[in-house]
Amino acid sequence: MSPQPPRRPLKIAFVASERPEAEQARARLAARYGSVPSVEADVIVALGGDGFMLETLHENLERRTPVFGMNRGSVGFLMNDFEEDDLLERLSGAGHTVINPLQMDAWDENGVVHSGLAINEVSLLRQTRQSAKLRIWVDDTVRLEELTCDGCLVATAAGSTAYNLSAHGPIIPLDARILALTPISAFRPRQWRGALLSHEARVRFDVLEPEKRPVSATADSFEVRRVTRVDVRERRDLALTMLFDASRSFEERVLAEQFNS
Repeated sequence: MSPQPPRRPLKIAFVASERPEAEQARARLAARYGSVPSVEADVIVALGGDGFMLETLHENLERRTPVFGMNRGSVGFLMNDFEEDDLLERLSGAGHTVINPLQMDAWDENGVVHSGLAINEVSLLRQTRQSAKLRIWVDDTVRLEELTCDGCLVATAAGSTAYNLSAHGPIIPLDARILALTPISAFRPRQWRGALLSHEARVRFDVLEPEKRPVSATADSFEVRRVTRVDVRERRDLALTMLFDASRSFEERVLAEQFNS
C-alpha cells in the first residue's frame, strides 16, 4: 500500500470587528496559527458578535467559505465560545450548518427596484408616527387584505431567534424548511399573530397609502426607504455554511432557546 500524501495545512483567515477585544484576539490568533486573506482561506474565523458574523457571511456570499465565529461581542448567539487553545481541533471537529438566504426585491416610490439578501430576515417598518398599512400576498393569493401595524417581517429559521423572536414570532428548527411571517405591533387585525410558511413560499407586501404612511424595507442591514412593494423568496441556489463546536451545535442552541424563560 502506497503511503498517503501529507495533508495540506488548513488555511485560516482571521477577521475581526472594530471592538478592541476582537482586534486584539485576531492579532494573537493570527500570530499563533498563521493567517491568509479571506479569498485564499479554507475557513474564516470571525471574531465579534452576531452582527459581525452576518457581515462576514454577506462578504463571502460568492466564495461561500465556511465561517467559524468566536464571541468577542455582546450577544453571540451565532458564535462559538472564545478560546485560543486547540483551535485546529475545534475546526476539524466542527459541525456544519447550512442556511439559504432570502432575496428581497423592493420597489421605491420612483418605481426603481432594489435587491438585497438577508440571512436573518426581511423586515418592513413604518418611517413616521403613522402606522403602516400592508397588503400581504402568499404565492399570488392575497392572504391579508389590510394589516395595520408598525411593520412585518419574514424570517429564516436561522434568523427566527433574532428580531423575529423579539416580535413574538416562533422559533424554527433549522431542518423544518419553514419561514416565519411575523407582524410587528399589529393593531388591526389585533389578534393576528403571523403565519408559518413553506420555505418555497413567495411573499409579497403592497404598501397601502405610501405617501401618507411611508415604509422602509430592510434585508439584514441593507435598507430601502419609501417602498411601495416588497417581494421576498428564499434563494435555494445560495448555500452559506456556519461552523459550530460539536459539543454545542446550532440546532441544540435553537432547541434550548425554546425552553428559556
